[in-house]
Amino acid sequence: MRVVVLGAGVIGIATAYELARDGHDVTVVDRHPEAARETSFANGGQLSAHHGEPLAGPGALPQALRWLGRKDAPLTYRLRLDPALWSWTLDFLAQCPEPRFWDNTAKMLRVALYSRERLHETLDRETVAFDHLNHGIITLYQDARAFDRALDEIRAMKELGSERQALDRKGCFELEPALAHASTYFAGGVLTPGDESGDCRAFTLHLARRCAEMGVTFKYDTTVTGLERDGWRVARARTHGEAIEGDAFVLALGSYSAPMLKTLDLRLPVYPAKGYSVTIPVTNDEMAPKVSITSLEHRLVFSRLGNHLRAAGLLEFNGFDTCIDDRRARVALRGALQVFPDAGNADGAEFWTGLRPLTPDGVPVIGRARQENLILNTGHGMLGWTMAMGSARISADLVAGHAPSINMDGLGWERFA
Repeated sequence: MRVVVLGAGVIGIATAYELARDGHDVTVVDRHPEAARETSFANGGQLSAHHGEPLAGPGALPQALRWLGRKDAPLTYRLRLDPALWSWTLDFLAQCPEPRFWDNTAKMLRVALYSRERLHETLDRETVAFDHLNHGIITLYQDARAFDRALDEIRAMKELGSERQALDRKGCFELEPALAHASTYFAGGVLTPGDESGDCRAFTLHLARRCAEMGVTFKYDTTVTGLERDGWRVARARTHGEAIEGDAFVLALGSYSAPMLKTLDLRLPVYPAKGYSVTIPVTNDEMAPKVSITSLEHRLVFSRLGNHLRAAGLLEFNGFDTCIDDRRARVALRGALQVFPDAGNADGAEFWTGLRPLTPDGVPVIGRARQENLILNTGHGMLGWTMAMGSARISADLVAGHAPSINMDGLGWERFA
């Protein structure tokens, strides 16, 4: 079968890899000169399958209001004449009550844990150098009350399949000695021992090379401008230079998926959530972490990628703007230097920003569109790297007409109809 994959980020490349292994004739189309040039380029590096909580939760609105107006806040909301943002925000607020929060958490964990299994199966077949570490992730709680609430949630998360362990301060130091040098206080931590970290870009580029070896065709520097229908099927993808025909299409364009679907009269509430990262050369190995860390005070994640320390996080709702705001980028740098002082050379820091495709409920959109031969694989938010291999296998199964190996309830676009 001729399958056209739109998008060459980690989601699109992983999908092309699974399709090629199934024996399909695959073409990948992307506007950049190579794979992993946008959201997959310099993300936080965490493979956080056991962190499947959505942003929309009972405390989301009060927290956002406390941050309102602060230029250095972890979340900024740029007021703008953007009906798509207003609509998305109302949908987001509707997902915040506790019953919906837990329902959405269960859906996210379902996809993330399945993806973790698929990733390990892939690594059993492939030899990939991507600075992979499987020491778990420690979430640090600076506020004692927040830590107490996290302890209460451990049992609830365990019932959903998420393994978590409470750590006091001493336990955090024993597991990650570099934390003993932190210039910020924390009350304790929660370890998810099954989580991992690694360089998403390096992994994606390796899979892209493997795809090429398996006969996948890549059309880089090619911008898709729309999709053309033939009855209840997609016939071709329009570009500036040609029309690319196929028997099936997989939409993996991240934040740009929603504008593309407008050409098919399908509304999909996937909105770009801008994030930042800073990558610092490590100059003192003992001061830099070996375990991936999430700091709730800073709203940042930290991952060791070989001889570099990556700090990533922050949220900014500002449409499709991808310009680096130096002031906000340096919020990530300051956070890294507070948690891991003297770990690296701040003068050598490299800043990056990218758009995470976020749905109001935090759950990705995976499944068939109205057109039977169009598969949606988008809306993964901050967990695209975590959910990539599972989402890819689901998409490949749907292309082949097979039932996916996990429950698909609540993952499709129909929940927003």
